[in-house]
Amino acid sequence: MVLPEAARSWVRPAARWIEPSMDPLSADVLSKELGIHRLAAAVLVQRGYCDPQAAGNFLSPRLDSLHDPLLMRDMSTAASRLQAAMQARERVLLYGDYDVDGTSSIVILKKAIEILGGHADFHIPHRLKDGYGMRSEVIRQAAETGVRLIVSVDTGIRANEVVRYANDLKIDVIVTDHHLPEVELPSAVAVLNPNRPDCSYPNKDLCGAGVTFKLVHALLAASGMAVSRQNSLLDSFLKPVAIATVADVVALTGENRAIVQRGLSGLRQVRNPGMRALLSVAGFDDGECPSAHQVAFRLAPRINAAGRMATAYDVIELFLTEDFDRARSLAEQLDGLNQERQQTEAEIVDEILQQCESGFSPDEFAALVFTGDNWHLGVLGIVASRLVEQLSRPVFVLSDAEPVDGQRHLAGSGRSIAGFHLLEALESMPDLFRKFGGHRQAAGLTLPAHHAEEFRRRFNEYAIGRLTSDDLRPQHAVDAAASFSELNDRCVEHVRALGPFGCGNPTPTFLSKAAEVAGPAKALKEGKHFRVPIRHDGRLLFCNAWNYGAREELFQRGRKLDLLFQIEDDPVARKRGYGSWALSIKDVRPIE
Repeated sequence: MVLPEAARSWVRPAARWIEPSMDPLSADVLSKELGIHRLAAAVLVQRGYCDPQAAGNFLSPRLDSLHDPLLMRDMSTAASRLQAAMQARERVLLYGDYDVDGTSSIVILKKAIEILGGHADFHIPHRLKDGYGMRSEVIRQAAETGVRLIVSVDTGIRANEVVRYANDLKIDVIVTDHHLPEVELPSAVAVLNPNRPDCSYPNKDLCGAGVTFKLVHALLAASGMAVSRQNSLLDSFLKPVAIATVADVVALTGENRAIVQRGLSGLRQVRNPGMRALLSVAGFDDGECPSAHQVAFRLAPRINAAGRMATAYDVIELFLTEDFDRARSLAEQLDGLNQERQQTEAEIVDEILQQCESGFSPDEFAALVFTGDNWHLGVLGIVASRLVEQLSRPVFVLSDAEPVDGQRHLAGSGRSIAGFHLLEALESMPDLFRKFGGHRQAAGLTLPAHHAEEFRRRFNEYAIGRLTSDDLRPQHAVDAAASFSELNDRCVEHVRALGPFGCGNPTPTFLSKAAEVAGPAKALKEGKHFRVPIRHDGRLLFCNAWNYGAREELFQRGRKLDLLFQIEDDPVARKRGYGSWALSIKDVRPIE
């Protein structure tokens, strides 16, 4: 059972438009001070960058703007212990996770250790067989092979029992993680996590690979290596870290912005055979620099596909091999797995939405839990994301996991909306779960199957007590009013310079009032999308209306409407010799 049969039909509410509250004169002043287009200045002011110096630093982050890694609690201890292991040629095991964040962490730390003269093996759990997190049997096997130091990456902050077991076997553990800790930290030699309560590191939004990068930075700084060589290596490591930062949906502000901007710009020139092969199968030409959006939708899914559909060991091999033919073969495998993932995900989403057709009452359901038989566990997080987009509610999607002591269990993932903290919701009912973890926007759990109905009830009640009707409406934050007449290549270039865009620094959204549909909308991809000629302030532009298949009536010729749009890259037009950008419609309000 997914939704009660008595639930009433539900219609997705109209989105709220949150119009800008800034003083337009502030944007004019900043525009003149920095020599940038008014629209770019307006976005900066709307997002709090009113001071020219602060805005300038935002526009041009540098490598030396990264924080000192020693500001992170336990960093000196962690670097010293790892240095000692390398010098003594101890057996070191890197214990990672199967997603982009975890695999990127293993790649950069393993390479750094080898550059500094050490050696490290690695272990990645199998998503379907092992689930998320560290396991005692892996620690036991490591001890049997002589491992004396384990470094967890993007995992371990809640592995208290496993770390205690390692201590009993005389194995030291360094935990590097970014997920929220429990009250008691693991009894490790060092715990690197900017979110531990006693850590004063300025950036609380590092992803797991970001935390690992700080450890690598500390190791290089203490190595005696020439600074120019250190900087060259750091720039090289920033490429996978940037991809992981985007993929893990952490805020792209402050230090993270510098990481992603510099890391992605480095993808114009790539020597690593695996990265070059991955960019190629994802459709990028040599020298083409992916945007954060393209990383999120074209690169990261292919990397994640291995851990979701098979084993993430192929990802590690992809980025470590020096054989171009092998790299190409592995990249093509990932591409195939990603296509399989897309089909599997779409089938589950369709099945759930069909079950939702009977509708549900917004007054009764502020948060949703969907369960199904034998849904692929590897795609449930993505499915939850798609459902949040459709239903504007926090969602968990669960399916059958490995039985425990003969008892049926369910496992899966959840995603949230703005203003609702998933992990805090789970922490309010820990008695229901065998294990759980995550952060504000994403979480995972395993629970006995007979607890599913109770979880559905308590999760919904928790959300009802904390969310308002406005919270449950989709919303669009408008950065500035814009006239089509001012949209030119210079304007677009300056707006793009505000990127990389993503969590915490979304793609700017502009409002044009009283626009007019100037001609018939052209259907694309069997009517799923449209290309619409729209005239505003005397200028005609063709706008892309993605996923508007069910709302074609909005674009009747001659219709007046208020329009929300974003500026998007248009590589197809650019390759054909036309303009390199287009407008993407986010929402419209007909003017009756």
